[in-house]
Amino acid sequence: MSSTKKIDNKNSGGQTLGLTKKQRSWIYTGFFIGVILLLFVINNSGSEPEQGPYPPNYVPAAQKSTTQAPDFSLMTTDGKTLKLSDLKGKVVVLDFWATWCPPCRKGIPDLIDIKKRYGSKGVEIVGISLDLETKPDVVPFMKNYGINYPIVYADNAIVNNYGGINSIPTTFVIDKQGKIAASYVGLYPKVTYENLIKKLL
Repeated sequence: MSSTKKIDNKNSGGQTLGLTKKQRSWIYTGFFIGVILLLFVINNSGSEPEQGPYPPNYVPAAQKSTTQAPDFSLMTTDGKTLKLSDLKGKVVVLDFWATWCPPCRKGIPDLIDIKKRYGSKGVEIVGISLDLETKPDVVPFMKNYGINYPIVYADNAIVNNYGGINSIPTTFVIDKQGKIAASYVGLYPKVTYENLIKKLL
């Protein structure tokens, strides 16, 4: 009643109808609480991004992959022919790279070490060179770095069959059944490959 009387008195004096100080305080408080609740709902809605120690493209070894790695038959740097199907029964790491690619060069020592450590356990590394104008540099590069695994020269078919290689290094890990277990675009730490290889052996 007292609030109504105050409003009536102001109105009768020719003043504009308004809210009391107490009413304005309640409105401001309600507005503030409403904003807080809205922000809380927004921040807690939607799904959280999946967290884990593996790269975004990683496919856990426990999952059965249904993607068969496309077979290929390519010329090696020593004039032989290498077929992916001949490596069935091994874990194969296919590394698309080029001599002029700085991240590729940085990752080569890791691949050399993986071959040394796991080669006798059934792991093969295959480097797929995308060098075109720089093709003559491949063999000297191999000798300079001490590459201990086969390098083959890519053709259009393998690039297309593996989804189009838009960035290098791009690496595929293939399980013993010849299926793609994981793919990585860019340079990843050696432990990333080792963790997966251990599960696939």
